[in-house]
Amino acid sequence: MMTHPTLHFLLLLVIGLVSPSAWGANNVSPPEKNPPVDITVSNPAREVGYHVGEILSRTITLKVADQYRILPTSLPIPGNQKRYRNKEQGIELYASKISESHENGQNIYTLDLSYQVFTSSIVAKPAALPPEFIKFSGNGKLFQVRVPSWNFRISPLAVYGSVNISKDMSPLRGPLLISDQRPRIIMNTALAILGLSLLGLLYILGTHAWLPRMGGPFARNYRAIRKLTRDDTGLKTAISNLHEAFKKSCGRSVFSADEIMQVKPAFTPLADELSRFFLLSRCVFFDSSAQNIPADPHAWLKQFSRRCRDIERGMK
Repeated sequence: MMTHPTLHFLLLLVIGLVSPSAWGANNVSPPEKNPPVDITVSNPAREVGYHVGEILSRTITLKVADQYRILPTSLPIPGNQKRYRNKEQGIELYASKISESHENGQNIYTLDLSYQVFTSSIVAKPAALPPEFIKFSGNGKLFQVRVPSWNFRISPLAVYGSVNISKDMSPLRGPLLISDQRPRIIMNTALAILGLSLLGLLYILGTHAWLPRMGGPFARNYRAIRKLTRDDTGLKTAISNLHEAFKKSCGRSVFSADEIMQVKPAFTPLADELSRFFLLSRCVFFDSSAQNIPADPHAWLKQFSRRCRDIERGMK
């Protein structure tokens, strides 16, 4: 029979084993049913059409009161092959990145996870990004939250045998859209080049003062000379009009090619034509025996007037 001191010692031993607080070994509370964590998950845009080697990215945002902090040891580790319902599915965590911020009394954790597909099949097969379990601690508590899984489909690289398109139309795939951005850019560029080309032709060949520097004295003279008759009166009128155009362009009366090129160096490329013009003018008004005049003075004056107009517009 046990004595009273022995019975008292065994009673104290049983109480110490049953009550962990008596030893001061553990003060962590059990997981909460409704942990104070706000979870937001951003999954890939599409659910089908993934092939071997592709990377799927998802972003997980965890908001928790500032007295709680995430346990780094509970974060997903890159390189680990993921299992779903205890089966390997050919999905590996490729990269993991976490960022932390604080706002309105909350710790905000943003977890960027990238998964890589390294399995394939001759037919489309279901797969899933598995759930992740993240632990938090603080304020004398330890709890974990579950990030839900996300289902998708892995497609084969090549299709074997004949395919019935009507049976292959999955409602998860959505319409196959063709981007028209590149053709639109090409079309707009072509229209812009066409518009600039037409504007350049209008500026070069135009006879009306629609654009800047198109209404100068030589431009007006060129429009007038095209309407003159091909007789002596028309010839004298054309020469007089050109003299008047040179007077307006140079700001004073000029009587030689050198004088024009001194006042307006832009006319230097027309040195020979200027000399022939003054020779033709002298022949028509003063000395009819002058030599080295154009065989068809009307056509030559028209061409000469046009070249003077081009110089006036800044074209060489």
